[in-house]
Amino acid sequence: RRRRRRTTHLQSPRRALTSPTLPGPVHVSLLHDHTADTSTMQFSAIVLALTFGSASAFMGTPVAPRAAKASALSMTTQEELAELAESNRDALGAGLGFWDPLGCSKMSFWTLSNEETIGYLRHAEIKHGRVAMAAFLGFCVQSLDAVKGAHSTVPYRGYVENVSPQEQWDNIPVIGKLQILTFVGMLESYGEIPGEVPHYTQPGGIPGYYPPLVGKRPELLFNLYDPFDFFVDDDAESKERGLNVELNNGRAAQLAIMAMLTASKGLIVPPLDAIEGFPKYSGDVMVPFEGQLHVAMPELAAWTEQTLAR
Repeated sequence: RRRRRRTTHLQSPRRALTSPTLPGPVHVSLLHDHTADTSTMQFSAIVLALTFGSASAFMGTPVAPRAAKASALSMTTQEELAELAESNRDALGAGLGFWDPLGCSKMSFWTLSNEETIGYLRHAEIKHGRVAMAAFLGFCVQSLDAVKGAHSTVPYRGYVENVSPQEQWDNIPVIGKLQILTFVGMLESYGEIPGEVPHYTQPGGIPGYYPPLVGKRPELLFNLYDPFDFFVDDDAESKERGLNVELNNGRAAQLAIMAMLTASKGLIVPPLDAIEGFPKYSGDVMVPFEGQLHVAMPELAAWTEQTLAR
């Protein structure tokens, strides 16, 4: 009886990995990424594939069974991180194996331990990939005539027809921008609150997990993750592969959105620079409130400009 009870106790954490209420662990490392010196041919293929919606090019093969042995109730170690990275044979990093040129997997950020830092890095890459995918799709949609063209009802004051996605953002009134950023900040803050699943830097935490919204307030009708319950019945293997697909597409989207912003400045970015009528932008994407919101006194701004101009 004692042996049986002990075996059950040791095996119980593994059942947490297959809970239908969780999106599943992300067995991928931030550090298993594409190299900085990717050739022009590879880069062009990536952007071209994204441009024409061929996301399957970045889905990778199903994760090897050995990657599933990490317990959801334990922290990811450096050795397990390398194993998880090698199990995800995505199109961008195939053959690289575990890639950590800066040695971040051996660091301890702020007051976090090394294992907590690894959880933070894994979650950060997933989040950056999601933002990049939204930015890529947003850039494409905002370049359509249906969005940037004439409207019977003006979407906001100061709306200008037929401008680039970046100029569309510039034209939004500052109060509208603040509302958007406040809403995004609320979602970000809610995602950091530990709920049914511990924080991603703590034992049992799942990088990439976002808590459900339905039931928290009556006006919240959909969850941010899986709002239409498409993945509720997926088994652990399907969830694991789906999250790896998401991360791989996120890596490609990070390349793609940076390529789009670069091409919009008039620089050569194959194959985007060959697209006739590709949106151009003369402003600075790193100044989201340019000409609208000033946080420095005029005297301080003048001194700074005079000092830096020397």
